[in-house]
Amino acid sequence: MPGPLEGLRVFDLTRILAGPTATQVLADLGADVIKVERPGTGDDVRGWGPPFLKDAHGEELLNDSVYFNAANRNKRSVTINLATPEGQGLARRMIAQCDILFENYKTGALAKYGLAYDDLKDEFPGLIYCSLTGFGHTGPYAPRSGIDLVIQATGGIMSITGPESQEPCKVGVGVADLMCGLYCNVGILAALRHRERTGEGQHLDMALLDSQVAWLVNEGMNYLHTGESPRAWGSAHVSIVPYQAFPASDGSFILAVGTDRQFVAFARFAGAPELADDPRFTTNALRVRNRAACVEAVSALTRLKPRGHWLDGLPPLGVPVAPVNSIGETFEDPQVRSRDMVVEIPHSATGKPEPYIASPLKLSKTPPEYTRPAPTVGEHTDEVLGELLGLDTAAVADLRCKGVV
Repeated sequence: MPGPLEGLRVFDLTRILAGPTATQVLADLGADVIKVERPGTGDDVRGWGPPFLKDAHGEELLNDSVYFNAANRNKRSVTINLATPEGQGLARRMIAQCDILFENYKTGALAKYGLAYDDLKDEFPGLIYCSLTGFGHTGPYAPRSGIDLVIQATGGIMSITGPESQEPCKVGVGVADLMCGLYCNVGILAALRHRERTGEGQHLDMALLDSQVAWLVNEGMNYLHTGESPRAWGSAHVSIVPYQAFPASDGSFILAVGTDRQFVAFARFAGAPELADDPRFTTNALRVRNRAACVEAVSALTRLKPRGHWLDGLPPLGVPVAPVNSIGETFEDPQVRSRDMVVEIPHSATGKPEPYIASPLKLSKTPPEYTRPAPTVGEHTDEVLGELLGLDTAAVADLRCKGVV
């Protein structure tokens, strides 16, 4: 069955992580994503390893990192040297046949190639042009480069991540990149709906810092309403108690009591129903005010039994608990396996199926499809230029000799 975005074509000028993960979502849903890369080296992330994919002889493919493969499946790779007039002309001819241009160049960088939004908007009035930068196209930081670590620091998330009273800690993956990419896709879908009604394209000025500030959610709102900056709580929650890691007799586990009913259920299961009647703990607000005493009382109970006692016994009572899994344990978790969160796609460079993390989107009529692995550099240059521009093999070979593709 055709994907929901089949027929949509994306001119993908994104690199590294934020833009590529966003365009991969579009590709998974059927969009024709044409990834434009530098001739020869391609996207910088191709060299970000180890680990790298390995060929049939077990040799590392040093231009095909696992990192690159994480964000670029279902795309076609075309090489274009945008620093040449011929490459710029080629790009404009391709843009003419695309619905979306998605780029994450530094603010103003594409203007020198004649490919900024202002250079294209009159010629292509229906084009949806999504710019993803660190700080946006306006403001005092607009000229700066913005990478995930810088944004996590500037945007406040590092100040509330990690153990209490220790040095700032970043989230373990590039979450500022990922979240901004998802916001970009929401904006793109809204822009497509607007174009459907009016025929007008538009410019999306998307910034990593803006999206990072937006997803501070309750912690950001807490500051706006109190004037007090939140702090790191480790695994605990600023507004809910008991809601953190607790000791068992053989390790630790997560106990996430979000309601008063759940606290009563926990206390009864733990063999201490009187805990729920303690006047310090009868409501969540009281438990937050008496956090230290409540955590101490709960810890005294949980450490009496092994983890399995709590992990098996509390879920049937509606009390959320969890092991703290390693990433390996996560992929072996029976729930993750049952949801098919790993797919294998045959890869042209390795000659065998390679594992990919699947899309989390579960659509009953038009689910994501996995038709292509992440491409090798320029793998589809001849195919795409022939299909979009009618260039034959000799014409593409000539461009390649000139260093245009």
